[in-house]
Amino acid sequence: MSDEERNADQADFTALLDFLHKTANELAKLTDGLSMDEFRLKTSESEFSALENLCHLRDLELEGYTSRIKRILNEGDPALTDFDGARVAAESSYNDEQPELALQRFQTARSENLQTLKTLTEEQLERSGKLEGVGNITLRRLAEMMCEHDEGHIEDLRVLRQRLERRRSAIASEPRQAVATGPMLNEE
Repeated sequence: MSDEERNADQADFTALLDFLHKTANELAKLTDGLSMDEFRLKTSESEFSALENLCHLRDLELEGYTSRIKRILNEGDPALTDFDGARVAAESSYNDEQPELALQRFQTARSENLQTLKTLTEEQLERSGKLEGVGNITLRRLAEMMCEHDEGHIEDLRVLRQRLERRRSAIASEPRQAVATGPMLNEE
């Protein structure tokens, strides 16, 4: 690899780490001002509420990414188990948790993971493990997967926030009109 290619890779990785660093702030922004009822509102049974998104991201960071980073760094080609987010969510009571605490724990775990990732050499970034259901991944690829996953949940929260804002507007403009207030937020 030429110095020019190496510098481009490092610039790309630095931008990726910057995005991962900004995720917690983006999550805080997208959930700012939500009431507990709004945190728990779901668009459908198959989608996460805002609070479930935060708890899922926290658990994946703690139980998935942290473990994978450590194992890839400390073991030779480890077998990495999948993190079944849907199963963990179904077995948990995410909507009974406190959003501020979930976000804080996510921020702390993410910060620690980024601290590790930003100190790695090119050689260390190319260390790998076998991720169940995916195959061989390097630490660099793991960071890319973290970014892709964050992007999906940020977009889900943007959509949910837009629906909540429309719901708020409907309630404010027509206070006597019946508006869905149960645990589901259906979009027309």
